Parts: sequence; structure tokens; C-alpha cells
Amino acid sequence: MRQVILDTETTGLNPATGDRIIEIGCVEVIDRRLTDRTFHYYINPERDIDAGAFAVHGLSREFLSDKPLFGNIVEQLIEFVDGAEIVIHNAAFDLGFLDNEFALLKRPPFRGLASKIIDTLLDARQMFPGKRNSLDALCDRFSISNEHRTLHGALLDAQLLAEVYIAMTRGQEDLSIDLIDYTVGADSDSHAKALPVSLKVLTASNDDLEQHEKILAEIAKSSKKDSVWSPAN
Repeated sequence: MRQVILDTETTGLNPATGDRIIEIGCVEVIDRRLTDRTFHYYINPERDIDAGAFAVHGLSREFLSDKPLFGNIVEQLIEFVDGAEIVIHNAAFDLGFLDNEFALLKRPPFRGLASKIIDTLLDARQMFPGKRNSLDALCDRFSISNEHRTLHGALLDAQLLAEVYIAMTRGQEDLSIDLIDYTVGADSDSHAKALPVSLKVLTASNDDLEQHEKILAEIAKSSKKDSVWSPAN
């Protein structure tokens, strides 16, 4: 299964009033393992950056002035994400901007490229109702270090979100603990391979069985009926 974890930074909060994407970052996950493939661009929005947005990401119009336009990187973006499940934190925000950029280029909506879209913010709200579910809060909850995150950055946030998403969904597929394969990139053979799993089966000894039966008898005596674990049940 191929997934793309995606994040954007923008000039402001509303594409309907002219705000644009200024950074996009994606990381690839195959079979629940980060690969070494990423997609990252700073983008020239050809407009000013709102003061509130600048305080979040620190990207200025001057810094972005020599960066490519969105239209110059759109084909590479399509190639990277096409057909994958796309995972986004607060998907409505990023998809609104991405669909707008595609509309400005007279292209079909970006979301049509995805086989499925997963919103980790919605999932986190179901898992942790009434709790803070920002990316920083989820990193704290799952003990994922984000000490190097002083400002928002699309690629860094996508990498953190990949770890958060895999931690949130751990155990859904099998009994293995498969958070992140940190050997990816160490050699060519490690790319997107699952670590071998060997589950050790322990058989109860005769003494264990005798102790078990003794405990069941004590439970039955104190409750005046057979326990639910009794062989008779």
C-alpha cells in the first residue's frame, strides 16, 4: 500500500480571497514504512504574505521571489501523488488550497488524484474526544520528538505527521510493532522492506495448568457458581 503524507504552508487562511500555497512537502510511506522519497518545493505566490501566516512559518515574499511558480512544479506533484492514499492533518484546509491552485491552472481538482484521503485531525478527534489534537499535541501524546520544530515547515511537518499517523493506526493490520524503519536509506536493500516478525509461543507447563485449575476452583467457591473460564462453560 502506497501512501503520501502531505502538508502545505500558505500566504494566509483563505484561497477564496487570493491566498496561495508557498510551500508543499510530501513524504512517501509504503506498507507503513517511510521510504527515502520526498517531494518538497518553496513556491513564489506573487503576492504578499499575511503577518499572521509569516509568524507561523517565517517565509517572506523576498525569500520566495526567486522560487518556481506553482504551475512549474504541478506535473512533478501529480507524478508523486497520483493514485496514492493521501494523508493530511486538517485535510479541508490543504485540499481547499490545492484545488484552488489546480483550478487557476484550469485542471481538475487535486483531490481527484488520490485513491483515498485520510484526515488525521478528524481521526484524532474521534480517538481523543475533548483533547487537543494539533500536530504538536499528537507528537507529545505519542512521544514523538518535535524539539527541532520551532516554525512550521511543510516537509518537516509531513515527516512528523507520518510518524504520528503510523502510531495512531498501529496494530490495525497485524501484531507487529512497525512504527518506522529507521534503517531506510542505510543501504539499497532496506527500501520499503518490512522487518521480519517472529512470535514466540509459550506453552503452559503442568504446574501452570494445576495452578490455573486451583484459581478457577477458588473463584467458583467464592462466587457460588462456575467461572466463565471453567471448562464446563
